[in-house]
Amino acid sequence: MSEETKSAKETGPGLRKQRVGIVRSTGMDKTIVVEYTNRVPHPQFKKIVKRSKKFYAHDEKEEAAVGDKVRIEECRPLSKKKCWKLVDVLTH
Repeated sequence: MSEETKSAKETGPGLRKQRVGIVRSTGMDKTIVVEYTNRVPHPQFKKIVKRSKKFYAHDEKEEAAVGDKVRIEECRPLSKKKCWKLVDVLTH
């Protein structure tokens, strides 16, 4: 079984959230800013609307560039705002 096909239960404690988003900034050392866009129904009107959120993720090897589509995963807090880590770069 390859590393990517293992479930979160096999690789670590509990289930860890994963998100796919676009890298918006790489200006910090070993940190990327990932914008995650989610489509949810409006609470009152039920129309589908886009909600976006920024996540600070740890990029140890500094392999992601601005505009890349990446997968990030929850981890322990690494700093005040950074509690996600880069899993892999999906597209350049």
